[in-house]
This record gives sequence, C-alpha cells and structure tokens, in this order.
Amino acid sequence: MDYDDQMKNRIKRIEGQVRGLLKAMDEGKECRDVVNQMTAARNALDRTAALVVSRNLEACIREEKESGESSEDVIKEAVNLLVKSR
Repeated sequence: MDYDDQMKNRIKRIEGQVRGLLKAMDEGKECRDVVNQMTAARNALDRTAALVVSRNLEACIREEKESGESSEDVIKEAVNLLVKSR
C-alpha cells in the first residue's frame, strides 16, 4: 500500500501532540490537561487508522472487482482491523 503525504502528515501531527504531552508532564501540568492531550492523540490515531484501513479496503475491492473475485473476505479483514484498532 502507498501511504500518501496526507497520512504521513497526520502521523507527524500526532508525533507533535505526543511531544507536547511529554513536555506537559515534565512541566507538571494539571492531570486534566495531560489526560485531554492523551485523548486528543488517541483520537487522532484512531481516525488515522480508520483512514488507512478505508483506503486499503477501497484499493482491495477494486482489485477484487477487476479480477472477478468476491470482496467478502477483504471486507471482513477490514472490519476486523478496525475493531482491533479500538
């Protein structure tokens, strides 16, 4: 699978969020602030995982359709990946 710049940029933003989280912890920020930053980073990862799975699913379904094969197994795998990521 090709990971485009949009996906990579999302990961870079998440990396920045995690660095900010470590800085907040080093500075002794309030628990509420630290947990809010953790939640934001986790949500960003979840959304990015969903994007990766959906793009891969789309490509796999196109391939299956072109070859005349059933997409059922590919769809099941995508659903399992999304469930596992949560």
